[in-house]
Parts: sequence; C-alpha cells; structure tokens
Amino acid sequence: MKPASLLAVLAFTLVPSLSAAAGCRGERIDQTAASCEPGMVWDSAKGTCVEKPTS
Repeated sequence: MKPASLLAVLAFTLVPSLSAAAGCRGERIDQTAASCEPGMVWDSAKGTCVEKPTS
C-alpha cells in the first residue's frame, strides 16, 4: 500500500472517532432531583426543601 493511501485510510478511520469525542465535551446541564418530605416543597432559588406555604 502506498504511503499516501495509508494516510488517507488512517485519516478516514480517525476523523469520525475524534469528532465524536469532541462532541462529548459539550456543556453539561445541571439538574437537581429532589424528593421533599410531606408538607414541604422544592425551592429552586434556595436549592432546598422549604415548608409549603398555606393560605
């Protein structure tokens, strides 16, 4: 196999792998899942469970 052909095959093999790996570095979305006790609700501003307001 000629060196140019070998380089072309190598490039076509590696490029999809490298582009897929680069896509994995994207921004992460921070999500919080919370299960509050009865009578409590999740306050996203505070990031904790707070007493459920009554009116």
